[in-house]
Amino acid sequence: MLTEKELEAFQNKLLDRRVQIEKNLTGTSLELTEMRDLELNDEGDYAAASAETAVDSAIMIQQRKELAEIDLALDKIKNGTYGICEMCEEPIGKARLEVKNFARFCITCREINEKEENK
Repeated sequence: MLTEKELEAFQNKLLDRRVQIEKNLTGTSLELTEMRDLELNDEGDYAAASAETAVDSAIMIQQRKELAEIDLALDKIKNGTYGICEMCEEPIGKARLEVKNFARFCITCREINEKEENK
């Protein structure tokens, strides 16, 4: 089990990451709006802008997913279920939580879950 101090440290990391993602999303949204307002002179400009927009959109989708995972982890801290695997209900290793603060599964269950998703 995690100590109160460890839980607080993970909560702070999650909150910091959440602020960073929200800044990124706001910045990317502004850039996308500015790009839409640009007058593109030729097909090359348009192609470059479209490619950049597609990449930015993919990044935004990924960051929104991470934001949802962070919110879920913060709720788990409040509920006292943070650090418990959602499948086997065993503790998730501290080392794993250090690498992925919002991990929902222990290593073993994560591998099972990924195999199921890829079927």
